[in-house]
Amino acid sequence: MGCVSTSTVLLIVGAFLASAVEMVEALTIVLGVGIVRGWRSTLIGVGAATVVLATLVAALGPALRVVPIGTLRLVVGALLLAFGLQWLRKAILRSSGFVSHKDEDAAFRRQREQAAAARREERAGLDWYSFTVAFKGVLLEGLEVVFIVISFGSAQGRIGLASAGAAAAFVLVIGAGVLARGPLERVPENTIKFVVGLLLTTFGCFWGAEGAGVDWPGDELSLLGVLAFLGAASFMFVRVLRRRRLAVAPMEAPA
Repeated sequence: MGCVSTSTVLLIVGAFLASAVEMVEALTIVLGVGIVRGWRSTLIGVGAATVVLATLVAALGPALRVVPIGTLRLVVGALLLAFGLQWLRKAILRSSGFVSHKDEDAAFRRQREQAAAARREERAGLDWYSFTVAFKGVLLEGLEVVFIVISFGSAQGRIGLASAGAAAAFVLVIGAGVLARGPLERVPENTIKFVVGLLLTTFGCFWGAEGAGVDWPGDELSLLGVLAFLGAASFMFVRVLRRRRLAVAPMEAPA
């Protein structure tokens, strides 16, 4: 596998997995509201948020092309590094047992209860609660997708490929949601977040250093080395934290 193909595969995988995680969370919100209060206003809210997100990608993508590639990679690398370390930290804590795993089924039930209890208020022929909750949920989760797509794509001049990865995740998650007719609680969300955190941190280190003037040995093949190092370090942290938690647990148990 050549240097370019290595980078391209990691880019598409990162965009796909990150988008899939955010879309599963957005799907949970949309299903919880739509099933209880109806689909018309809910889907209009989803459509409005999608238009806003598509506009951001269309506007920011070309604008970033005028930025010098060295400066762009330095800035994007720093942002991806901060973003990736945040995802990686949460995944490590959940894998070690210090933080509980997210329960999409519980989130779905909570969303349904809130939708059922909310007062119905009509504005411009829309159920305002359904529209607002769906719009906000899709927009907030989608902003992370937009950030990743633009960051990955602009730093390598491949926004189209990053967008394709996100689009594939959208089709897969929506299709699975329609078939399941409920939240995708069986999706291994923490595992996916672990992988995405590793990929974001890897690209952040690679592009940030490259933007600062570092010449990586093997060029883009160095991505695999950085990824392997971060993966090994992360699993070591999981083992250390898990042992620490198990050692502390007997001490905290009641006599």
